[in-house]
Amino acid sequence: MAKGSPKTTIVTFNANGIRSAQRKGFFDWLAREQPDVVCIQETKAQEHQLDDELFYPQGYHCVYNDAERKGYSGTAVYSRVKPRKITTRLGWDPLDSEGRYTQFDYPGVSVISLYVPSGSSSDDALKKKLGFMDVFFDHLKDLRRKRREFIICADWNTCHHNIDLKNWRSNQKNSGFLPEERAWLDRVYDELGYVDSFRLVDKEAERYTWWSNRGQAYANNVGWRLDYQMITPKLVDVVHSADIYTGEKFSDHAPQIMRYNLELEP
Repeated sequence: MAKGSPKTTIVTFNANGIRSAQRKGFFDWLAREQPDVVCIQETKAQEHQLDDELFYPQGYHCVYNDAERKGYSGTAVYSRVKPRKITTRLGWDPLDSEGRYTQFDYPGVSVISLYVPSGSSSDDALKKKLGFMDVFFDHLKDLRRKRREFIICADWNTCHHNIDLKNWRSNQKNSGFLPEERAWLDRVYDELGYVDSFRLVDKEAERYTWWSNRGQAYANNVGWRLDYQMITPKLVDVVHSADIYTGEKFSDHAPQIMRYNLELEP
């Protein structure tokens, strides 16, 4: 694995409402952490509602991609380096209408904030999620044909292996750990060559990024690792270290942090 001081820190975080996360201290933490790129999912706000300068941290180029439906979905990216190109539409729904995708392009590498639908609330929600994953697989395939590398920061809403959630035995029939959802990740890794960057450097159990609000799940660390940064193979050697910040609780998700020996250029 690459050694030395990391040049780029990237955070992915499902805010479960950016205004709620702000009230809970997220932007204070961000000012202390000083990451280079921040990918946010579930902003749950229209940009005109974000009139406080706190939502546009100083020194960052900030883009919000809102869902058409108020108080729902949405993604954002903050970057210290100005991107050469920004993509928020791929030409299909629900990705476009729900603001689920924001891509920043730099020379040779792109960083994406992605919010995969949850399938846990109903049969219709699961059907929507599986349909989304089918179409997005083709997009992931298309990205591999491009002459650039990708870091996809997402709430994937799916765990891959038993180590990725506490109660894996009792969740094998629940969305987020269904055989067909896990098989989709198998295909992304095995057929397309993408890599779960976190597991390159942290193979420990009980490393979670989401906890149910029911019971004492957070206090007892009964969680799921739903948020992670998927990378293209040529970036494997620049992965430096990984972390999950649980020192404060800004959301039902925790910020997942990756550090790379990679320099983003304007």
